Amino acid sequence: MKVLVTGATGFIGFHVARRLAEQGREVIALVRGEGDFSALESLGVELAIGDIRDGESVCRAAQGCRQLYHLAADYRIWVPDPWNMYRTNVQGTRNIMQAALKLGLEKVIYTSTVGALAASSDGAPANENTPATIKDMVGHYKRSKFIAEREAFRYIEKGLPVVIVCPSTPIGPVDRKPTPTGKMIVDFLNGRIPAYLDTGLNFVDVEDVAAGHLLAAQHGRIGQKYILGNQNITLKGFFGALAEITGAQAPKLRLPYLPVLFAAYADEAISRITNKHPRVPVAGVKMARKYMYFDCSKAVRELHMPRNPVPEAMAKAITWFRENGYVK
Repeated sequence: MKVLVTGATGFIGFHVARRLAEQGREVIALVRGEGDFSALESLGVELAIGDIRDGESVCRAAQGCRQLYHLAADYRIWVPDPWNMYRTNVQGTRNIMQAALKLGLEKVIYTSTVGALAASSDGAPANENTPATIKDMVGHYKRSKFIAEREAFRYIEKGLPVVIVCPSTPIGPVDRKPTPTGKMIVDFLNGRIPAYLDTGLNFVDVEDVAAGHLLAAQHGRIGQKYILGNQNITLKGFFGALAEITGAQAPKLRLPYLPVLFAAYADEAISRITNKHPRVPVAGVKMARKYMYFDCSKAVRELHMPRNPVPEAMAKAITWFRENGYVK
């Protein structure tokens, strides 16, 4: 079976492409013309040069494919020019859906995010049906993904067979950029985490997330959303687990919310002048005010998604970062 994967150079996308290739699928990866694609080429993946912001290049890449896995997204907590993020996440998704409908693809797996779901302020886990509005979305990334998800539902109403998956906070190897979560691990390993905020996240092994994508294509119901996650852990507990694995010291100082928020505003003001990424983005601090806890039982029940222990995923990530020069 021939399948198209967008975002295959990204963290989750690479693992999805690898799993598809391992299962004997003929994988086409839509990639932009710059970058190092050696890791994908080593998987036997065929590269199609294009851009999800260009509908014609999407149609060319999807010719002859039966399924499409749309993972490409601009995933940054802070951006100097938000318009480009909306162009990628919203218009790009619209282009993908238009191409899939035009070509009559049999299944589209759209990668949304738990960030497009409503988070709880009291720690109660949300699920796929927890009501959410655009007003609940903190920052341009969450807002753009929320709007993009609405685009996916619009095409479902037109008859396009789309299944939506919402990864939580993936951890594991081959986190090249790294992602914001991967950067937290790298900063911890380099002794750059002196304190923490009182918040919590749902963590999951990236390889389980990749498996969840393929299982969604196999078992997922059209028009349904599935949270691909595993364990709800406080940020303090997360750093404590990293300390247990590495033997390093976990941060003991819990920072109050408001002074950190004020510092973040000052940091971003400087970033607008220097055009450098702020160390403490305002959106990231605002997100931390709510616990990003989720009930992932639907994906386990309907997709039979595996859930390997999160500490094992942490250990794999630590080993990969150390072996690839991220740790001083």
